[in-house]
Amino acid sequence: MASERLRLQMLARAVLTGELTPEAIVDRVSELFGGPCRWFRAPARRLVNGFAGRTMPREREVLDFLLRDVGFWRAWLKHRNKLSVAKWLMEPQAMRPVPAAAKWNLPEIESVGGLAEWLGVSVGELEWLADLKGFDYRREPSPMSQYSYLVLTKKSGTVRLIEAPKSRLKKIQQQILTQILDRISPHDAAHGFVRGLSIKSFVSPHAGRRVVLKMDLSNFFPTFRAARIQTLFRTLGYPEPVADLLGGICTNAVPLYIWNTRPIDVSAGYWREVRDVYARPHLPQGAPTSPALANACCYRLDCRLAGLARSAGGNYTRYADDLAFSGDEEFERGIERFAAHVGAILLEEGFAVNFRKTRIMGQGARQRLAGLVANKFVNIPRTDFDRLKAILANCVRHGPESQNREGHPQFRLHLEGRIGFVESVNPHKGKRLRKILDQIAWE
Repeated sequence: MASERLRLQMLARAVLTGELTPEAIVDRVSELFGGPCRWFRAPARRLVNGFAGRTMPREREVLDFLLRDVGFWRAWLKHRNKLSVAKWLMEPQAMRPVPAAAKWNLPEIESVGGLAEWLGVSVGELEWLADLKGFDYRREPSPMSQYSYLVLTKKSGTVRLIEAPKSRLKKIQQQILTQILDRISPHDAAHGFVRGLSIKSFVSPHAGRRVVLKMDLSNFFPTFRAARIQTLFRTLGYPEPVADLLGGICTNAVPLYIWNTRPIDVSAGYWREVRDVYARPHLPQGAPTSPALANACCYRLDCRLAGLARSAGGNYTRYADDLAFSGDEEFERGIERFAAHVGAILLEEGFAVNFRKTRIMGQGARQRLAGLVANKFVNIPRTDFDRLKAILANCVRHGPESQNREGHPQFRLHLEGRIGFVESVNPHKGKRLRKILDQIAWE
């Protein structure tokens, strides 16, 4: 029985050592068993069809598929006594990127030892950083923890959790970002965390349109579980053990002790819900790798939503968890049905919609996206501009200390940052604010 189990494992591994086509799989299985295996043609076709349109499967997923395939078992029982493994597949697996990833010139890492060498750590330290067994999740507050945590409460009674990796892990994540993830091309609709793009480029395609639909995704970064990230690395071509460790380095499960003290303005039910969401390994908001990984994982979602928008005569852009759609008369007539189709696609892709933030905005109302107004052209909301202008004017009249009500340690830099944002959106208005700033008497 042990020999048969091992042969089946080698068979599953052989399936994943090259291109996933029936002909290539049969050739590799024939090489494994040292002779023609024409009996595997039908199971190979079913296996390829079973994983069609999905990301690269794991070895155990292939084995489970074969064990559930009645036709394979009939053929296996008929031929197994004639089969012996002619070539044991014990050497490191080769890189097997999907066709798109083959063009990105990714570093070739084909073993756990190779990954440790590439990152400049020992295998033991690599396994500690990846924490695939979840030791950090069960640990009490300790200098050994790999993340620092900050729980922020919002006026709505919801919570935002910042998970900041400590210096050693952050350095490793930055290497993965610059040498692997930055080489992955995001979808054209993605504007968040993309070099050269901004919230202005996110809003611009929707300026001056008859109707704008805004939708928001709930728990954006926690939605991307470790299994999904590991699958992405396998799709890039990395062997399963390497992909698992890369995924572990880039994900985190928040320890239980973080949730010991519930803020007064947060309900007990919501607090438990948030704790459960963050308890499973996910992309941490605060890690340098998380934005790029989220964009890569959203590629298929962006393709589907961009195609849906085109078919309805509309535009689509995404900035992290903010989705925006717009169009003119034809698009407006079917906007309710269109929104329902978007919601269905989001659910199919594993996302949840924050329906409280869904807005259908016609030209008669303020069409606000990501804090900007898009009715005629992209602009700063008048109320925001007037408020900042009043603060600057009062700084001139009464001194900057009188206006620093939130206690910013570097109030001048804070104001310059806000003015810089206005300048990036509307240079003319930004110039007016900059002129007032230059009149402030700083000590």
